[in-house]
This record gives sequence, structure tokens and C-alpha cells, in this order.
Amino acid sequence: MNKRTALLLKILALSLVVIACQSLAPNSPMAQEPNKVQTAAVETVSVLQTRSALETSISDSTRVVQTATSEPGDTQGGDQASTPTTTPTSTMTSTAMIPTATSQPPTATSIPCYRISFISDVTYPDGSVLEPNTTFTKTWRLRNNGSCTWTSDFDLVFVSGNSMGAPAKTDINTTVAPGSTVDISVAMTAPSSEGSYRGYFKLSTPNNVHFGWGPNGDKSFWADIRVQDDNTVMDPNAPLDFAYNYCNAHWESATGSLPCPGNLSNYTNGNVTRTSSPKLEGGYQDDEPAIITVPSNGSGGYIQGRFPGIKVENGDQFTAMIGCLYDHTACNAMLQLNYRIGSGAVQNLASWTEVYEGSFNRVTVDLSSLAGETVEFILYVSNNDGASADDYIFWMTPVIIR
Repeated sequence: MNKRTALLLKILALSLVVIACQSLAPNSPMAQEPNKVQTAAVETVSVLQTRSALETSISDSTRVVQTATSEPGDTQGGDQASTPTTTPTSTMTSTAMIPTATSQPPTATSIPCYRISFISDVTYPDGSVLEPNTTFTKTWRLRNNGSCTWTSDFDLVFVSGNSMGAPAKTDINTTVAPGSTVDISVAMTAPSSEGSYRGYFKLSTPNNVHFGWGPNGDKSFWADIRVQDDNTVMDPNAPLDFAYNYCNAHWESATGSLPCPGNLSNYTNGNVTRTSSPKLEGGYQDDEPAIITVPSNGSGGYIQGRFPGIKVENGDQFTAMIGCLYDHTACNAMLQLNYRIGSGAVQNLASWTEVYEGSFNRVTVDLSSLAGETVEFILYVSNNDGASADDYIFWMTPVIIR
């Protein structure tokens, strides 16, 4: 029994004694009405019981708050016993209003139905060198990186660049489940002109939906080769064979220095290549070596190649066949044979204008005026109308003979 309960019982006993004494007095109201004495005693006991129950309820509430505010580690059997502290009822009510944090499930990333992952070039990796007109089979190793199966009705399709003779559409002829790899091949032919070439490809569903690699499955993969004719034979009677030595020259355009061989399709910066089978305007197919030059695009666009110097003798001549390549109908350019002696100024020896009119020209320039000098010869081409998209100029069998 705690002290508070003992004190209440003593008060109860004392109250009963007082009531009893009052009831014994002759003039006491209690003495006149004995039933009221009993009623008062009962009411006193009821009040005390109610107060005791209230105190017990308050004590229980305090314990609930102590449990609710103790550290989680304490309630999980930590090494140290928890020491609850009394918390007012208002604190308990405020704590109950704080929402409990809940973790959110991660958001799933959707995988495209059709998407590839490029694994490797099985044959002819980027930059492979081939001779003109060489047939070859390009093979890629690809993985189905999407969520849908590729069927035998799917195709390899050419989308842009230089097709190098590849069909517009080639059946893959196999089924490839998601996560599986496959080797896909296509027959191709190296172009007849020297230079760098690239063709872009994708896969296609039977419904003509094209897809490739990348996060959205929309990027192309490609075949990339460089065509170089290693069979060009220098003319033994020529002190300078321009076609044989064309990559020994320094090539530049209005945009700066150019690679040799260049990319035949890059008319923006200008380019130079060589071919052993040029097709001349008028449709004539030749089998002699030719340098193909394309000036840079825009007003003042040009291209020039500076060749290593040679010592000129009396009677030496420059000869070449010049013109526009077949099917470049908007060709309109000026050609020049220039030279420089030592560190002197560049001088002009001869100039020609070429347009696409169905014929080509043989030119000859006498070099006797330069006899005894070591001369740096320069082949120069400029566009005449500010546009170079069709200015594909050939210099066939350009040599200095004596």
C-alpha cells in the first residue's frame, strides 16, 4: 500500500468518527435523520473511490507516454535499460499527430521494345583499307538489348551515307530473344575512287519500324572503310608523276589543311582522292589513274596541292586530261597549274575553266622557261559560283614528261 492510499483511508476513518459523533448529539440533524448518516458515509466512500480510480488512470497514461517516447534501441533489447521521463499529456497528443515516414518503392525504368547493343565488328573494323572495287562481306555482332524478340522477318536496312553496294534491305533470317547476340552480315563493294567511306545501317521490323542502339534505340551503326589504290605505277619517263605522288603533296583548302586521301563526299571542306577507274563526263569509263579534287564550299572556295620540288630541264612538259566526273551536271570550276621557285611568290602557268558539257580536254604546258630551276608545282581548283556540291574535277594521268 502506497502512502497516498494510507492517507486516504485515515481521512475516511476520521470522517466516519466525526459523523458518528454528530449523530449522537441530541440536537444533531443526523440524530434526527439516521438514514442521512448512512447516505453521507456512502457518498464519502464513493468520492474517495472515484478519486483513486482517476489517479490510477493518470498513472497509467503517464506510463504509456513514457513507453512511446523512449529510444527505439531501448525497446529492441539494448545493453542499457531505458530511463523513461514523464511527459505531459499535451506532448503525447502532439506526438500522435506527427505522420510516420514511409519509404517509397523505386521507380522502374522501362526498356524499349526494340533496341540493340553493339558488341563488335567481326569483319572489317573502322578504317579498314581496301583496293578500289574490292567486294567484301561486312559482319557486325549485335545483342538484342530490348524487351521484344527479333524474328526471321526482321531486316538489316541501309539508312544513309555511302551504301558501298549494299542492298537497301537484307533479311536477318534468324530469331533473337532479348539478351541474345547475333552476327549480321551484308555483301558490299569498295568504291572505285580512293577515299574514306561510311554507310549507316539499322534493323527494321516487318512493319518498317527502324531501330538501333542508344538509350532510345534510335542510333545507327555503320561500316567504315578507306579505299586506296596500291597498284598505281609511276611513269618511268616522268620526273614527276602527280597521281603516283598525290599524297606526298600538301593539300589545303579555304578551311585549312586536308587529309590525303580525303572523304569523297565532304565537299564542305574540300577533299582529294585518287581512282584507277574514273568515269568521265559523257559516260566514258577509263582505266587510268586520276586525281579527284573538290574545292571547299562557299564564296572563294578552293583546293590546292603543293608537290615536292623537281629540277626542270629544257623541253619538259606538263600533260593531263581534265574535266568533270560523270553525272555531276552542275560542275563549274576553274583549274590552274601554278608554281613557286624557292620561297618566292606563287606564279601561274596556265588556267582552264571546266563545266559539265559532255566532253573533256587534254592539256599540255611547255616548261622550258623554267629550265635549270628547282620548281614546286601546284594543282589548284576553285569553284566559280560559290557552290562546290557538284565540282568533282579529275586530273587524269597528270605528269611532267621529258
